[in-house]
Amino acid sequence: MTQQQSLWQFMMSQQEKLLVQIGQHLGLTFLSLLLAIVVGIPLGVLISRRRRLAASVLGTAGILQTVPSIALLGFMIPLFGIGATPAIIALLIYALLPIIRNTYTGITGVDPVVIEAATALGMNKTQRLFKVEFPLAMPVIIAGIRTAAVINVGVATLASFVAAGGLGEFIFGGISLNNTNMILAGAIPAAVLAVLLDFIIGYLQKSTLKNLRRAFYIICAIVVVTGLYFIFSAKAERKIIAGFTPEFMGRQDGDLGLRSVYGLKLNPLVVSDAVMYEAAYQGKLDLISGYSTDGRIKAFDLVVLEDDKTIFPPYYAAPIIKTQTLKKFPGLEETLNLLAGKINDSIMTDLNYKTELLNQTPEKVAKDFLVSQGLYKKANQGNGETIRIGSKIFGEQYILAEMYQMLIEGNTNYKVETKTGLGGTKICFDALMNDGIDLYPEYTGTGLLVLLKPSEQTIKEVSKDSRKTYEYVQREFQKQYQLQWLKPIGFNNAYALMMRRTQAKQLHIRTISQLTEYCAKD
Repeated sequence: MTQQQSLWQFMMSQQEKLLVQIGQHLGLTFLSLLLAIVVGIPLGVLISRRRRLAASVLGTAGILQTVPSIALLGFMIPLFGIGATPAIIALLIYALLPIIRNTYTGITGVDPVVIEAATALGMNKTQRLFKVEFPLAMPVIIAGIRTAAVINVGVATLASFVAAGGLGEFIFGGISLNNTNMILAGAIPAAVLAVLLDFIIGYLQKSTLKNLRRAFYIICAIVVVTGLYFIFSAKAERKIIAGFTPEFMGRQDGDLGLRSVYGLKLNPLVVSDAVMYEAAYQGKLDLISGYSTDGRIKAFDLVVLEDDKTIFPPYYAAPIIKTQTLKKFPGLEETLNLLAGKINDSIMTDLNYKTELLNQTPEKVAKDFLVSQGLYKKANQGNGETIRIGSKIFGEQYILAEMYQMLIEGNTNYKVETKTGLGGTKICFDALMNDGIDLYPEYTGTGLLVLLKPSEQTIKEVSKDSRKTYEYVQREFQKQYQLQWLKPIGFNNAYALMMRRTQAKQLHIRTISQLTEYCAKD
């Protein structure tokens, strides 16, 4: 076992990257907040003058804020691609409601007697707005900006899903890699930023107009600097624009291995696997990390580069379950092993293609496959105890969870509850260890590198052969966690690097070594 780093040691070792991510996070927050102020305050003033519009404007802003963050970012990608632009627009939308509402409330809350007095002094509408209404409404307006700022600091962690950077890279990478230090290295600075912004804006809320103007100029300067940073970093020339998932970035069988074994240093963007295939297809990315059985490889005409130095270990899928759970549910092991050896790489790729591109439900895909193999039985009206099946948050895991549910319900008297889409490896594994679920499909390579984390020598010895890898994780999981790996399902869903087929052919790149040579050329 490798020695565990403390949080402080991890943050010191990653301080340069951490500072960059904090800068990106602040940039996204300030840019989106300034744009929200520019849009939200005039809208608040408008509906305070045209009150019939208030319900529709506030209602629309409210509806937009209820859209889940990930979904909103997903809607932005076809329109604005990946990077800072879709993230800033999404954050702008989330910040609008508190700013519009508080501007409207603040201005309409000004005492009519004061308005009458200002009119009697000869002030026109514009003068009344800037000299009377705004100063009196300012504490309420700033309270809305304060709320929007705190919201944006939190939501900005999701910007890493669209390669916009920020502290979400550490948080989601840590969740995927079962690395608590990495999670905290992103979460703690994000929480500190939220508290600091709340304190600073709270102080400004009690300040004079003169101090508010100074603060506004400082914020504008920060926005200009961060805007220039995003513009020039986006224009930085790269021979190959790579996009890797947060998990891939921190793994030895990922970006770390590419650097140490191949000498391939790409300075990749960090992006969610939910959007990177589409980004590669649209030409936004040239190279992506992916999974060898993903159905989108076929759909988007991508080609997998040969791993000629074998940094990607075998990733054979199998259910993992506590030994005591198998004793508690007699016959369960035999039922789960009905799927063993039934799904090879090409079959799994085809099943993934049906869910990801043909939009068939995992339930239908799972049932059709079991019927074709003669394994499907109508569900019994089970009155036995409940078995809870978990899964990670990508397509084939949903399919496998559905298959196991159907097998258990058709062959035993047990009831089944599925808890799918649990996120990355850490969430699923912790749920299993803490009795949140009873089993979930895992991969031998993930068990080896992410959960066991043996020495480099051990990894070299066992990762070259799929049988050795399986036997090692089976033995060590039983010893360390009292978990049992059941028989492998049959397919190997290893990590892979992939490019658009036409581009790879044009550049004469078939292997990762050839990619390294191409990137090293002047």
